[in-house]
Amino acid sequence: MKHPLEILLETDDLVAINKPAGLLSIPDREQSEPSLKDHLLNRFGSIYTVHRLDKETSGVIVFAKNESSHRYLSQQFESRTTEKFYNGLVLGKVYDEEGVIDEPIGEHPAKKGLMTVVRKGKPSVTAFRCLQSFSMYSWMEFKILTGRTHQIRVHMKHYGHPIVCDPLYGDGKPVLLSSIKKKFKLGKDVLEEKPLLNRLALHARELRFSDIQGKQIILEAPLPKDLRATLQQLEKQGV
Repeated sequence: MKHPLEILLETDDLVAINKPAGLLSIPDREQSEPSLKDHLLNRFGSIYTVHRLDKETSGVIVFAKNESSHRYLSQQFESRTTEKFYNGLVLGKVYDEEGVIDEPIGEHPAKKGLMTVVRKGKPSVTAFRCLQSFSMYSWMEFKILTGRTHQIRVHMKHYGHPIVCDPLYGDGKPVLLSSIKKKFKLGKDVLEEKPLLNRLALHARELRFSDIQGKQIILEAPLPKDLRATLQQLEKQGV
């Protein structure tokens, strides 16, 4: 790995990581690249998948270290007693301070690997709050009450404000300083502008659950550098 894993919590029963963007949570079908689970297996010997994050999503993810912990934690995710909070940057100015998107999600009938809002899909509920509103973007908090594939991404597309840099449900375009700074100039020896953000602008910030001893656990993953830098520039430019 390029950087050491940031462990948020480790006990005899579980390990929680602040997953960097660009790393698979678990191996894909093609075994195309090392996943976070592979790294943890090498480190701990036995690791069990409890839930997952999309490859380009950063933030809190928990793995179990033994079968009993795996059963206990998985049951919480399945029964929706866990609480999951995300932050995300979306395209456009969101005028609603808060709301709930309650729309069923299922596989796209024509596009393989894509999900969509569809009448016969599984019940899916996302609560949102607009934390900061800019002219071209909005900084959001999401609480997902169900755990469908690509849920926040699909719901925000349906809502008309896709997640920034989303190649599947948005325009996939990076955030450039030149697009938000009025008097932007490239450095003298710089040939090409480096994006402020060029990955899915979604971060799993907080996870609340109880461990196998019944202890309430609240885990929080700090915002990664790319999202922090983007927010700082948006605030600075007043856009």
